[in-house]
Formats: sequence, structure tokens, C-alpha cells
Amino acid sequence: MPGSFGPAVSCGADQVLIKALSHPVRANALTILNQRVASPKEIAGELREEVGKVSYHVKELRNLGCVELVDTAQRRGATEHYYRGVSQAYMSDSFWATLSTAVRNGISVTGLKVLIEAARDAVEAGTFDARTDRHLSCLSFSLDEEGWEEANVLLNETLDRLAEIGARSESREGAERVRATYGLLGFESPA
Repeated sequence: MPGSFGPAVSCGADQVLIKALSHPVRANALTILNQRVASPKEIAGELREEVGKVSYHVKELRNLGCVELVDTAQRRGATEHYYRGVSQAYMSDSFWATLSTAVRNGISVTGLKVLIEAARDAVEAGTFDARTDRHLSCLSFSLDEEGWEEANVLLNETLDRLAEIGARSESREGAERVRATYGLLGFESPA
């Protein structure tokens, strides 16, 4: 499905993505729609939110150019709309540096919640450890500034490579697919 993976780009501008991620319902809906096609009703059920509230935020994402309408279906006299994401939630390092600490904290908390929920859902569904070649690691180092910069370059290169691999994989026809989630973290820990 287009939009699930692809180049790590924003919805046209970093400022647009900030608006898209500025509300937890929008951030969670965008994450879901970058993974699959879904309706606001389906998303509301998954997020345990009111359908009207989710529908409003999905329309906002559509107005921002982050999702697109792909289908409609008649359901008991109403029309259900189905959307998919057309961009990943990603901001450039240079733009991230211009944000206030409060804004960065808010976006980080939302991103961590989404990642933790995805991992929890996989554990509950029995898929997290279903494969013996899954990856989970946690490393802590005392880095000097040069090491910190080298690690960040590596993480950005890895992100770009993962996006390329995902795009190539999704373009291959006839291949059996496995839904995969990757989270890259690099942050300063308390002393």
C-alpha cells in the first residue's frame, strides 16, 4: 500500500507535520493510516475514541495532505470513508532543532506512546516473539561529542535504508507480506 513505507519525508513541510502531530488523536490516526487503509469508525474503535472526534481529526489530516481518501462504502444509510497515509511522520534534524523544548517533548511523548502501543499490541497478539529473528536491543554508552554525532549519522542512515527497503518490498508483486514495525531511538540518559 503506498504511503506505508517510502522516503522519510514530511507532508510537504515540517510545519504541516507539526500540526498533524499536535493532537494525540491525529498522531495516532496518522500512524494507523500509514500502516493500512482504515475508516474513522475503525480507528475510533481501536483508539477507544468517539467516531465524530476521530472523523474530525482524519479530515484535518486530509486537509493537511497527510492522508488520502481511497474508498467509500454504504453502511446502514451512511457512507463510510476509507483513508490511507501518504507520508511518514518524520521531521528533519535541522527543523527539529528550531522547535522549543516543550514542543519537542510533546511530539516525543506522542511518538513514544505510539511505539509502545505498537509493541504492546504485537505482544498481546503473539506476533512480537513469533519470529526467532526479531530484533530488540538496548545499549547505553558514555559518549563524547564525536561519538554522539557518529551515532546520530548512523541512525539517520539506518532510517533512510529502512524506508528504501520498505518501499522496494511493497513494490514487489506476488510476495507474501509480514507487517513489521521499527523504532529507532537515540537520546541522552540521566547520569
